[in-house]
Parts: sequence; structure tokens; C-alpha cells
Amino acid sequence: MPMTVRSNCTGTLPSVIAGSAYTCSRCAEPHDGPPLGYGTPAPAYWNVEAADQPGSVLGEEQCVIAGSYFFVRARLVIPISDLDAEFDWGVWVSVSEASFERMSALWDKPERVEEPTYFGWLSTALPLYEPTTLNLKTKLHTQPIGDRPLVELEPTDHPLAVEQRTGITSARVQWIAEQILHTNPPMG
Repeated sequence: MPMTVRSNCTGTLPSVIAGSAYTCSRCAEPHDGPPLGYGTPAPAYWNVEAADQPGSVLGEEQCVIAGSYFFVRARLVIPISDLDAEFDWGVWVSVSEASFERMSALWDKPERVEEPTYFGWLSTALPLYEPTTLNLKTKLHTQPIGDRPLVELEPTDHPLAVEQRTGITSARVQWIAEQILHTNPPMG
């Protein structure tokens, strides 16, 4: 699934590091940015076959495959240690049917922020990480109406989990941008 540039849902962060045009180390061209977030339009398990199965639907914030697999869109936030900003991976997390139904029942109710965390499995294969990010254990923290849930990874030694705990630098943000820019064509 291609990665697309995105800003976070709350609108509190700029979509790129302000005033930080840079010369790309891969193509030697100047670029605005780098972006502070990327996301995918669907879980890694969504494909043509899944879309054709009865009980399958892909929405902006939720996805169901074959009436049996349930996903919600969420934000995996990583602090940028040398800036007063955060980097945002837009991801999908699989949850149980019971959790999905509970989240759906509270979708537009303010009291949803009082919910305990939901267990889930990361269902986005983020580029640039080895081993894969698929199926990392997560906790989903429900946010106020209009904000996507926040993902908390299990504190393991996986590089993504380490970055979430310790943060990344603005140089790492630029490196991520250079890799993604030259792997996937920019999408609007």
C-alpha cells in the first residue's frame, strides 16, 4: 500500500517542518519539508479479493473484511527530540469484533474518551522498518470526537517501538522523507 503525506487529524501540527526546505541526498533537488507524517488509505490486508467478499467495507476511519476482521484508523506518534513537534504515522489497527462494536457505539459520544485502552495488532506495514511492523501488539487510546485513536506499541526492542519511546531527530524525519519520496510517487 503506498504511503501518502498527511498531517495529523487535530490540525495542531504543521504538515512539514516550518522553514525547512532541504536538498535531497537522493536526487540533489530542493524540496519543501520534510513532511511530519505519512499514512495509508487501507489496512495491509485490504486488496481486490477482500473488497469483493460479502461483508467487506473500507471507510475513512473503519474497515471490515468479510464480516470477520475489524480495523480502525489511528495515529502512531513519535516525538521529534530536537524540535517541539511530533512525527505521525497514519496506521490501521485490527481489533476484536467486541472492541470494534464498542468503539462504533461510542463513535460520536463525548464519553468515549473515558474508555479503557483497546488491545489491537498493528495492521500497516510501514516502510523502512525491519523486521516488519505488521502484527506488533498495540494499545489504542480513544481521543475526543474528531480525533483518531492514538497507538501505543508494546515496549519491545522493535525499531518502531524504540523510536516511539525515545523519539527521533529532524535528520531522521528528513531521511524518511527522502526514502518515501523516491519509493512512492507523491499523491495528492
